[in-house]
Amino acid sequence: MRQGKYSILVVDDEPRYVKAIRLNLEASGYLVLTAGDGISAIERAASENPDLIILDVRMPGLDGFSVCKRIREFSKVPIIMLTAVAGEVDKVKGLELGADDYLTKPFSAQELLARVRAVLRRVEMSGQGEADPLSIGELAIDFAGQRVFVRGEEVHLTAIEYRLLCELFRQRGRVVTQEYLLGRVWGPGYEEAGPLLWQAVHRLRRKIERDPRRPEYIHTRPGLGYVLEFSR
Repeated sequence: MRQGKYSILVVDDEPRYVKAIRLNLEASGYLVLTAGDGISAIERAASENPDLIILDVRMPGLDGFSVCKRIREFSKVPIIMLTAVAGEVDKVKGLELGADDYLTKPFSAQELLARVRAVLRRVEMSGQGEADPLSIGELAIDFAGQRVFVRGEEVHLTAIEYRLLCELFRQRGRVVTQEYLLGRVWGPGYEEAGPLLWQAVHRLRRKIERDPRRPEYIHTRPGLGYVLEFSR
């Protein structure tokens, strides 16, 4: 179990949002760092190593998408994207770049805190897996080091992608439902968030499969869910 406060980096060019988010997070016991632009956000993420980043999409200069992409080059820190657009385009793009979750402005303090708690809970759970490495075909996972290898080469996954693969490994050979995976990987309250899972599976296949259109490892069972098994 984590000891001490979690640190959260809040990135937004609108001071009123930064202030509101900061007050709510600090009232719940979190240590809050802030940045008002993309460059500062990247610098603080690298130097402060926060436990979570709350990142606005629409910022002048370097936008949230670019910031997320840059941070993913050196860190697996969980990222919650903030978007003022309720459509799927921003959400899908953020998830493709490695974000873990998203919130649409305006949002309530309760919704913000629920998402933060869910993401941080997943961080704690990610270190509670098996101790021994496992492999299937040419895909191997080192739970202790939180590393994944395909055909002997290390593959760099986002935190969500890694947790999803871990859960599929734990249930290898068994069909697991969408609702089960969402609940285990994203946490309570996400059982109906199908697009989160579909996008994560899509990204994971692009990283571990020879041909994502003809997967060897992560197979879809229409109407049922997914199964991890090696087949060519």
